[in-house]
Amino acid sequence: MTPEELQARVLYRDGAMLIIDKPAGIPVHAGPGGGEDLEALFDALRFGLARPPALAHRLDRDTSGCLVLGRQPKALRRLARLFSDGRVEKTYWAVVEGAPDKPSGTINLPLAKTSTKKAGWRMVADKAAGKPAVTTYRTLGRSGGLTWLELRPKTGRTHQIRVHCAEIGCPVLGDPVYGTGGVGSGGGADAPPLHLHSRAISLPLYAGKDPVTATADPPDHMHAALRACGWEAA
Repeated sequence: MTPEELQARVLYRDGAMLIIDKPAGIPVHAGPGGGEDLEALFDALRFGLARPPALAHRLDRDTSGCLVLGRQPKALRRLARLFSDGRVEKTYWAVVEGAPDKPSGTINLPLAKTSTKKAGWRMVADKAAGKPAVTTYRTLGRSGGLTWLELRPKTGRTHQIRVHCAEIGCPVLGDPVYGTGGVGSGGGADAPPLHLHSRAISLPLYAGKDPVTATADPPDHMHAALRACGWEAA
């Protein structure tokens, strides 16, 4: 990704914050093995300020959509409080394998990190030792063995939506850790990308004003499955 391509993904900008449309497949931080990461391009998002913006929260490497950045230290502290206090409204779209038992509902399953030999670690549902994790969902469409879900996490645990979907029997399409890696593909190199997208976000950053909102269009790799489930692109 070039700096110009990242600039074109800005969904909202003011003096305190930015919201960008994060592309799938690029981590927000540099990894131990090197490779491309978004933070290395943040200098292109200064837009006249003395320092580049910084991450106010995180999205997984393979998750696309709304990502919030703070443009100054005071704003970053305010944003961090909003996220930690659960005052940020986050809406995700996912295409999942199978379907939940009910068309809408609430998933309330505490999550904990555990070590694994294969991947190093993963998140698991753990009612005894896990931290609270709550996600509401509703079905937006279905097609064959796929379901289009809208999900609203009320907490911000790592991999929360992916684990919660898997725990109710409908893992996110293309999830190699908590799902099958893809319907009929058996995982591997031919597996589809993760079909999880941060669709919209709303932050009450300014007292006495309406919340700051942004909406991101789903990435190209999700279009076919979404259309099959009834989505119509604007």
